[in-house]
Amino acid sequence: MAAEGPRSLFSLSAAAVSRSMAALERDVWALPGHLLRGLLPLLTIFHLERAEGAAQRAGLSTQPIWRKLWDDVMKTRPPNSENITCWRKKFLETFFSNVLHGVLDVSSDWRLHHHHFSPLLHSSPHVSQLTLCNMLQGAVELTAEHNQKVLENLAGSLRILKFQHLLSSDQSIRRSLVLLLHRLIHHGSVSQVSMYSWPVPDTVLLVLILSMSAGFWRSGNALMYHSSPCGLCREEGKAQSQELPQERAERGCYDERERSSDENQKRCPSALEEADMEVDGCGADAHLNSALSRASSPLHNQACEEASSKVPCDHTSVEGGSSCVSDQLSCQHALRKTRRRLKSAVGRKRRCLRGSRGPHADSEDLYDFVFTVAKEDNSGLLNKNSATEGENAENWTSSSPGSPCSGHAGCKKRGGSAGIFSLKAAHRFRSVSTLELFSIPLTGETCRTLSNLLSSWVSLENLVLSYNGLGANISCILSALRTLSRHSNCHLHVLRVSDIFSHVPCMELVHCILSASPQLHTLSVSFDLKNQLEGNRAEGNPTCSEVEIPETCLEQLEIRFPREPLHTSFLLPVLKASNSLQQLSLDSATLPSSQELGLLLEALKECNPNLKKLSFHDVNLAEHQKEVLLLLQDPVLQEITFSFCRLFESSTTEFLSEIINTVKRNSALKSLKLPGNRLGNHRLVALADIFSEDSSSSLCQLDVSSNCIKPDGLLEFTKKLEGYIQQRGGQIQFTHLRLFQNWLDQDAETAQEALRRLKAVCSVVNDSWDSSQAFADYISVM
Repeated sequence: MAAEGPRSLFSLSAAAVSRSMAALERDVWALPGHLLRGLLPLLTIFHLERAEGAAQRAGLSTQPIWRKLWDDVMKTRPPNSENITCWRKKFLETFFSNVLHGVLDVSSDWRLHHHHFSPLLHSSPHVSQLTLCNMLQGAVELTAEHNQKVLENLAGSLRILKFQHLLSSDQSIRRSLVLLLHRLIHHGSVSQVSMYSWPVPDTVLLVLILSMSAGFWRSGNALMYHSSPCGLCREEGKAQSQELPQERAERGCYDERERSSDENQKRCPSALEEADMEVDGCGADAHLNSALSRASSPLHNQACEEASSKVPCDHTSVEGGSSCVSDQLSCQHALRKTRRRLKSAVGRKRRCLRGSRGPHADSEDLYDFVFTVAKEDNSGLLNKNSATEGENAENWTSSSPGSPCSGHAGCKKRGGSAGIFSLKAAHRFRSVSTLELFSIPLTGETCRTLSNLLSSWVSLENLVLSYNGLGANISCILSALRTLSRHSNCHLHVLRVSDIFSHVPCMELVHCILSASPQLHTLSVSFDLKNQLEGNRAEGNPTCSEVEIPETCLEQLEIRFPREPLHTSFLLPVLKASNSLQQLSLDSATLPSSQELGLLLEALKECNPNLKKLSFHDVNLAEHQKEVLLLLQDPVLQEITFSFCRLFESSTTEFLSEIINTVKRNSALKSLKLPGNRLGNHRLVALADIFSEDSSSSLCQLDVSSNCIKPDGLLEFTKKLEGYIQQRGGQIQFTHLRLFQNWLDQDAETAQEALRRLKAVCSVVNDSWDSSQAFADYISVM
């Protein structure tokens, strides 16, 4: 028998490669490109990761291999798969999450395990977003001692941290969550915290996540990391402990007075910071009682309370804090007297508390931080409250009459001393720049806590409050935003508010928000239904016509009306104040008269010359054909959307021809979106004339989703488009076609041919939509 020749690497079985890889490890990366190409699909993910550099040097892409791994292991189609640019990162990020939550067994596929491969450790550098859910088991696992290196990797790679479907947790789990948040936010790179779907939120857990996202917590025993303080905080803690008590107290008082000055805003960012609530005259002194707006001593608290009670000052009307210098001096004088009077008493109290600490005192520090309620009696002593968890959490989130949201409807005042947490031990760490709360009911207490956090959250750039049942408590948020906007280094640029019921009319809320935060670049206000309750307007709040809007930085405005009439007279002040507006979206509005849309177009032309994108959704434009044509010939607009606007409900064929001819002559328009307008086959085929040889159109994107288009109509449109492209010698700018939710399933063969030919011309985005089921669903709800 002839000797068997050497086998090619292409013929090696997966098992053989796995057995031989240990011997090949040192030399395999130096293989020629044609051999490496055959070897890559047979590697485990451990070796595939190691081969990435060699593959790039050989001009090989590993993307198809990672994509096949996704299909074989995950067995799902990821959302927005057409936008995934790196399947390696996508796979390893999802792999990390699935292993962490125990939904993926690495032994299920030979490519997923290797004796040198640690699933969490080796995939963690690729994780930029992570979701924790249910009982926060993932937080417990990540803070376990054997995963210290994993946590360090995440601190450098993780940018987005999400919480979903959370349940109540015990103290040990909350402790793990504290360690995780402290490492990933305060000493890490997390810039966004999002919370989803929490119908009955645990107040303590919610406030814990919010406060740590805002950068508030304490160092020392509460942040014990495996029986030792956080190493990153240790040096700062030592430096702080060397400070003399007298110097610390005096610095605390004067820092509060200088907090809003530009010089103090430029202090060393690595220093431990106290809460930097805006100092608006003496009114800000009362903020010292609020749960989260101060981090100074109880002595300072009481002294400033005494001063502020003698000299009232409306903090909402003072712009800088320089107009109440005499009040500040009164506060400082009262502090000095109070310090002398209470020095011995506080010393005795501290000794008493130290002596009463048991062997588990350190482990209770976390509990104390969330639940301790400090009350100041007439003698000024700091007393601990022994109330239940629910009572303590409620008191902790309450705000004093001087807090940002006091004095407004929806922010009820509380008598007596306000609840505060361990103010002396609180520090301001790094905070996130994006906060998103989706479908999480916020009570009056949690709204006041959030308000106190927002008032000094200068690093916050994006805030999303979606379906939180705010109601009248929206005034609490508005007051906090007004205080925040007075900070010279306020970064809040994006605000999105949506809910089921609108407490006030949409336009009035838009006016109030922009008057409170004129620095916003993007504002989105969306409501499903009008509040049917009468007499629920906040007392003392100005009406829409009384709110003066300063010049804004607004570039994008989105308003979803709960079937409210669109009055241009109400929108006009917003447009006049927003000269930089580039995008405007109006959703679910009714037009009270036939002239209203014309007035709006005139206002836009006059006030917003930079407007590039205009969108109407679920606005009946059937009787506004003239205005539609005026918009389509606008020489500035680059994107126009008429979504479910009944454009052709009562139109003639001449109207469609006018639309086509207008678009053909407009070289500025880049995107035309017409979803949900019942185009049908014949109107779709007619739209192909936009790209005819005599057209000067620069249209790149066309959206005809939800338009009752059938496969034969799509094929005819494709053939007509191909003919025009040939006539123009391939010189056409059309690049994107969206076809979601059309009737393409009625003839799969014809649809596939049309899509195949279309994809040779442009990028096509469609879905596998069951039109028969959708029609049945439509009939069932009629």
